[in-house]
Amino acid sequence: MSVVVLISGRGSNMEALLAARLPVSAVLSNRADAKGLAIAAARGVATGVVEHQRFPTREAFEEALGREIDRFAPRLVALAGFMRILTPAFARRYAGRMLNIHPSLLPAFPGLHTHERALAAGAAKHGCTVHFVTAELDHGPVVIQAEVPVRPGDTAEALAARVLRQEHVVYPRAVRWFLDDCLVIEGDRVRVKGNDAQILVSSD
Repeated sequence: MSVVVLISGRGSNMEALLAARLPVSAVLSNRADAKGLAIAAARGVATGVVEHQRFPTREAFEEALGREIDRFAPRLVALAGFMRILTPAFARRYAGRMLNIHPSLLPAFPGLHTHERALAAGAAKHGCTVHFVTAELDHGPVVIQAEVPVRPGDTAEALAARVLRQEHVVYPRAVRWFLDDCLVIEGDRVRVKGNDAQILVSSD
């Protein structure tokens, strides 16, 4: 019942999963300089690198990445700041067992620069979303979201920091729900058996 986590950088959400004592069997990165690799290794977690730049095509990279993931036979693949757009074929390979955390209240602001875009749009609230990964970028069935208020005078950095604190709350919760067989995909949403709260509202 293990989890393989994919990162590209510091891996703070990966750290949150480890801190929650979830069964992370490996942390893999597409960048050898990802700081999260050292953090995982220090905790005794297996690590690996599959550098995308070494492959001639996206498909070749993903085939190598898939082989590395499958060595650990994970029940779940968790994307935690993995900064690669995945092909539909890769999404299908792990359909129903790959989660991502995105720093916005999807479907608002898919893609990059979410905090700047939320401020530019005059959003009153912002937040993060854990969702299943599908072929369409940042559009998979939503598992859980956390809302934070957008305050007068907010900068993108201040807003990002508040959202990140909520990411560290909801991602471990979503992964635990998955491992406990509590998630039922119903169209573009997910039902949690037992009716646990799927929208957290923070005053932070």
